[in-house]
Amino acid sequence: MNPPIESAPSVASATGAANPHFSRIGGAEPLARLVERFYFYMDTLPAAAGVRAMHPADLGPVKRVLLNFLTEWTGGPQAYSQERGHPRLRRKHLGFAIGAAERDAWMACMQAALDEVVPDAALKAQLAQAFLKTADFIRNDAGTTHQPHDEGHTGGTR
Repeated sequence: MNPPIESAPSVASATGAANPHFSRIGGAEPLARLVERFYFYMDTLPAAAGVRAMHPADLGPVKRVLLNFLTEWTGGPQAYSQERGHPRLRRKHLGFAIGAAERDAWMACMQAALDEVVPDAALKAQLAQAFLKTADFIRNDAGTTHQPHDEGHTGGTR
């Protein structure tokens, strides 16, 4: 029997409440702007060059995946899971060397995007905290404190 699979923290788990964040942020349109601004910063912040290099030249498909993930992650419609199954974020990022520097570069892009798109200071702080937990969860360097992946697990949804 395989050990339990770790799940990335959601906004709900970061706040300890049900997940109203999709409606609090204003739905799909602000999330789409967040994704656009996030990738703008990934393309333009010098500190994010290493993280940007982990992405394909054409960000269109990646933006769509992130938008679907964020929509579901914040409590909106479950387009991501219906299309791609369980997120398995750590497993899907194993092919990339992700340490504290990569986490911090990713967070710099997301924080800048949050600062532009989310006017509600409390919501912005909750989202930033949850994003940081998730970004740290994806780390796969020697400094991470997360359990190693079950390499024998073949996937599927829970």
